[in-house]
Amino acid sequence: MDFNMKKLASDAGVFFSRAVQFTEEKLGQAEKTELDAHFENLLAKADCTKNWTEKILHQTEVLLQPNPSVRVEEFLYEKLDRKVPSRVTNGELLAQYMVEAANDFGPGTPYGKTLFKVGETQKRLGGAERDFMHSASINFLNPLRNFLEGDWRTITKERRILENRRLDLDACKARLKKAKAAEAKASAEHELRVAQTEFDRQAELTRLLLEGISSTHVNHLRCLHEFVEAQATYYAQGYQYMLDLQKQLGRFPGTFVGNAESTSPPPATTSPTTVSATIPVVPTVGRAPNPATAVEGALNLSDVKPPASGTRKARVLYDYEAADSSELALLADEMITVYSLPGMDPDWLIGERGNQKGKVPVTYLELLS
Repeated sequence: MDFNMKKLASDAGVFFSRAVQFTEEKLGQAEKTELDAHFENLLAKADCTKNWTEKILHQTEVLLQPNPSVRVEEFLYEKLDRKVPSRVTNGELLAQYMVEAANDFGPGTPYGKTLFKVGETQKRLGGAERDFMHSASINFLNPLRNFLEGDWRTITKERRILENRRLDLDACKARLKKAKAAEAKASAEHELRVAQTEFDRQAELTRLLLEGISSTHVNHLRCLHEFVEAQATYYAQGYQYMLDLQKQLGRFPGTFVGNAESTSPPPATTSPTTVSATIPVVPTVGRAPNPATAVEGALNLSDVKPPASGTRKARVLYDYEAADSSELALLADEMITVYSLPGMDPDWLIGERGNQKGKVPVTYLELLS
């Protein structure tokens, strides 16, 4: 008990000494040992890394899970070391509703059949989103969290110890200046040497930890590349799935597809090399002869004339490979003239480009006038 009281008294004395030194420094009544410029730069770099890592981590979490309540719940599960329950994505939930609606409306009806196809695609999109979220969490979010909860906590602890050692050092310097008697000076000099040794040792340890921030940047750079790869794969899969869906809907009789700008592919100003590196090439899907287009197939295209009602200009949204000689092959972003003939399937138009003429699918066009 006596030993504990002595230690408590000693700790209280050290704390009081540090408090006095800190207060006098703030009032400008005491000198302060300054760290060298390189050390100050390391501290600034570490603080900057910590602040931006926190912001990037938080915003990435918002990107992957916009619902704040779900984020809080997942955080609690993680802290309690319990498995986070599996949840369906918004795309998978939408797919479920569409398939159920298709069954109610009748899978044989045009609307029901289209709902079923769109629902299947939404399910695939939801699965791709789930894979992206899982990959981003493991390869990007976890390393950022590990830095904040591991390395940064260690750095903060050692910086706090270094600040205490500096206060002790400056307090010893102040006592040495005030000492008058030879015995008091000798005691103060001894305390100063001990404080200087402890300060130098702690400064070196803290310096090594701060210099490790450069390695942290290298690690986070690698994780950032993996995040970009996962996101690129996710968007490429989504583009592929939607392009496949549009082609399927284009083969459904009576299907209406609007000319929404949001569904158009990248503009033609992008170089072919860039597009092929970022967007998967979609193979042309063969199409069985449609009985509803038999009327057009029987027409002699060379004898077809534009109707009296006039023609319209259209921009081609996607490349299209003609299935036979009655159809006109298309290239994305080119302009053609189109018109309809009596008795034609509403999903098809007659397209003209110079001296070339043939049937073209409406779903591949944006009607301009």
